[in-house]
Amino acid sequence: MQEVILITGASSGFGALTARALAAAGHTVYASMVDVHGKSAPQAKEAATFAKEHSAKLFSVELDVTLQKSADEAIAAILKDQGRLDVVVHNAGHMVFGPAEAFTPEQYAELYDINVIGTQRVNRAALPHLRNQRRGYLVWVGSSSTRGGPSPYLAPYFAAKAAMDSLAVSYAGELSRWGIETTIVVPGAFTSGTNHFANAGKPEDKARVAAYESGPYKNFGQVVSDAQKSVIPDWADVSEVARTIVGLVALPFGKRPFRAYIDPAQDGAEVVGTVADRIRIEFLHRMGLADLLTPSAQ
Repeated sequence: MQEVILITGASSGFGALTARALAAAGHTVYASMVDVHGKSAPQAKEAATFAKEHSAKLFSVELDVTLQKSADEAIAAILKDQGRLDVVVHNAGHMVFGPAEAFTPEQYAELYDINVIGTQRVNRAALPHLRNQRRGYLVWVGSSSTRGGPSPYLAPYFAAKAAMDSLAVSYAGELSRWGIETTIVVPGAFTSGTNHFANAGKPEDKARVAAYESGPYKNFGQVVSDAQKSVIPDWADVSEVARTIVGLVALPFGKRPFRAYIDPAQDGAEVVGTVADRIRIEFLHRMGLADLLTPSAQ
């Protein structure tokens, strides 16, 4: 079945790869990005070129997840064009790298705004339509760090991803009776193939960075970067994340897994996550709310 799909944060990385893969699979895909006619114009042009060369339905749409008005307008534009929206892929996010103490509280808040609250803005824009049609699919692009062995120097990003994961879990139960399905995609670290690490934000408190980098954690940033690369096998392919999402969308309604792991480094997230999700299932059964585990419009 051909779906109408919105992917947030699709100017590069997982988002751009997934947008192209889904469009190539025959879906109608809206790749959202900030400032389509400005700083993201080159990426929007690349998407248009891909669409033309592959006879694919891939469109760029303006969407800044930090602004509710922008989310509302993006969803409205898609509905005006297509008359429906079937799938929302929550992919927009930003990474930072450095000592946790050196990031200001405002930086933490900004990161939460993009990675967590941004999903809420998009949901508030899209869910009324999905609930009305009694069918939909939310895909949340999370991180193995929320359950696996998290690397140092990524604390604000990991904390935000953990918050997003928790939000996704709660939403899953609250949307299932509306016929809205949920999958949390859990990629591990990919240090090549995207600009995720290259474009990572830095702490604003340079004095505290210097204190760490000259004390017992001298040159620790480089040590961590090298260590991350050392545990990722050479065969790791970032495109596997996009292929996984294409496969998930293709599955029949009600048959999609709650989580999907793509973790070449095998940091333990799948082991811990499987136990945590089993406990979630058992507790919902104890509460008499087992029906929330399976999407079924009533």
